[in-house]
Amino acid sequence: MSETKGMSTTNRAILIAAFLLLAGAIGYAIWRDSANNAAAPTPMAAASPDAQLAAIEERTRREPQSADAWMALGAARFDLGDYPGAAAAYEKSVAIAPESAGLWSALGEARVMASPRDPMPAAAAEAFDKAIALNPKDPRARYFMAVKKDIAGDHKGAIDEWFALLADTPQGAPWEADLRRTIEQVGAINKIDVAPRLAATQPRALKADEMPVAARAIPGPSRADMEAASQLPKGQQDAMIAGMVDGLEAKLKANPADVDRWIMLMRSRMTLGETAKAAQALKDALAANPGAAQRLKAQAQMLGVPGGNGSKGG
Repeated sequence: MSETKGMSTTNRAILIAAFLLLAGAIGYAIWRDSANNAAAPTPMAAASPDAQLAAIEERTRREPQSADAWMALGAARFDLGDYPGAAAAYEKSVAIAPESAGLWSALGEARVMASPRDPMPAAAAEAFDKAIALNPKDPRARYFMAVKKDIAGDHKGAIDEWFALLADTPQGAPWEADLRRTIEQVGAINKIDVAPRLAATQPRALKADEMPVAARAIPGPSRADMEAASQLPKGQQDAMIAGMVDGLEAKLKANPADVDRWIMLMRSRMTLGETAKAAQALKDALAANPGAAQRLKAQAQMLGVPGGNGSKGG
């Protein structure tokens, strides 16, 4: 029994690591892609997180029937590590806009994170079910429904579903690398050889009608950038990628409050083997966004960024 419990704890830790990365990549973009209203979420500013949270809460009092206002509050509380509070806010949001698959999947994620023991509480699974019913392609809901299968012991079924999600992942989507990492981790734990399928699986090309959505999501290379890079020799591709990463860093100097961009920068630096620069990115991100420290450190730890283990100086 103790061995089973230990394995469950290990699996939960790995799955949390994986979906923290995925959630960080998808971020606010998921609900925007499927919500009917066009309002953008209220960003968390660089200083005085308590004041910013108070301002968002005040907005919900001014606009109690605004799904966007409650969504912004849910996202802000999630960033602060207040997962029960995030779930409560998302519950208000879905009550107002029950047709939004993205809001239901955000609620499901918050409920998972708010659960101290159960890695997939029934209420979270119910929210993901509703998201899938509204939009069978909702990537966050699909991801977590595969997590549910893995937790239940259907590791092959979970991996198959993640591969299906990978097949639907647009070219250059920011969560592709993390999804691949999840497949690798779960395959390794359960002795399932996924390497051939991963090698044979390429992200599909971005559709024309997806371009505006991609542009509103996590900042990254454009379709033109990706096509241009694919035509270059490897050395020039590497130089182009490095230039994009440096450009991302420059954008963060102009807007250090963009937590998602900091996460992307850390991931990019680690992918390039630039661990010292990744550690500096974490340090700068924490200084600029103290209210998002828990999320930033969790992301950094899972990426292997030096200083991302919660120790002082990280």
